[in-house]
Amino acid sequence: MTSQPAVSLRGLVKTFGEVTAVNGVDLDIADGEFLTLLGPSGSGKTTVLRMIAGFELPTAGQVLLDGVDVTKRAPFERDVNTVFQDYALFPHLSVQENVEYGLRVRKVAGAERRTRAAEALATVRLTGYGDRRPAQLSGGQRQRVALARALVNRPRVLLLDEPLGALDLKLREEMQVELKALQRQVGITFIFVTHDQEEALTMSDRIAVFENGRIAQVGSPAEVYERPADRFVAGFVGTSNLLSDDVARSVLGRGGTWSVRPEKIRVTEPDAEVAVGERSALGTVQEVVYAGPVTRFVVALDAGAALVAVQQNLRTSSMDVLNYRQARVRLVWHQEHEYCIEADAGEAPGPSQGEDVEHAHA
Repeated sequence: MTSQPAVSLRGLVKTFGEVTAVNGVDLDIADGEFLTLLGPSGSGKTTVLRMIAGFELPTAGQVLLDGVDVTKRAPFERDVNTVFQDYALFPHLSVQENVEYGLRVRKVAGAERRTRAAEALATVRLTGYGDRRPAQLSGGQRQRVALARALVNRPRVLLLDEPLGALDLKLREEMQVELKALQRQVGITFIFVTHDQEEALTMSDRIAVFENGRIAQVGSPAEVYERPADRFVAGFVGTSNLLSDDVARSVLGRGGTWSVRPEKIRVTEPDAEVAVGERSALGTVQEVVYAGPVTRFVVALDAGAALVAVQQNLRTSSMDVLNYRQARVRLVWHQEHEYCIEADAGEAPGPSQGEDVEHAHA
């Protein structure tokens, strides 16, 4: 990677009438990075992507590509290409002609067009499909044609607007792996928009989490998941258990707001022993959800909150889990897996340092 960011956003603002869709976004995206803009509908992520592409002009702020201000340039004057959720393929053209289209517009010679289109189709594993029409392809194959059509122009930056949203779950998961491998292979910057947090965690080098037109947090998938910046990020990226105020004081021995991820918690018998460095809380199982590989437990704590715990089904069947409903249990986790999102006055947010107590029962 070079020191010059592939994309820089400076004070980006976009309003539509009285609605502020994007409100002061600053972000640097490195050359060759896979960055995901993640957030719920209406959070501003797609509008930011459209401003990078040139489809929307910012109300204020700048878009720089490789250090050059392109804020007021037309889309065709920017070294970017966009892949959309609906693929936007021409149904009357063959796969080969669809991939060649952008080169034809740029008046690239026929022989070079054909060579580059064949190379692009080979990159997305569609060699031999050039004579087919889009209607003769599966959804995953059409998505790969759309990618090939974007890659054939050799853009500096590839923008992907929820490109997997129309695919069924199994194909979507396969395409996530393929798309990340493709990005590594071609080595160009990918900016990917999604509202699916699992998709973002699977594919990204970094994630920018959007909320109400602003970036709530930017970081690696592990940073965003393990160390959420606030309650919104904790709740949106994965399932988070929050212990706050009196409940936190009862269970953890201190106030503030703390996050413990469900997979860090194990469900044990009420009288189970708790080791040094572990925390525990008594409660009653309110709901049990059997999901094949894992079982999800919703436990109402005696201290006054509900926690979700996830356990792998190493020996459990769907019939076994029914016995847990309304059962008394003890939830146990390591203190190092507690993360402080909002600290009480005089304390700093961050991971639990562990107290000088051997264990805590609540």
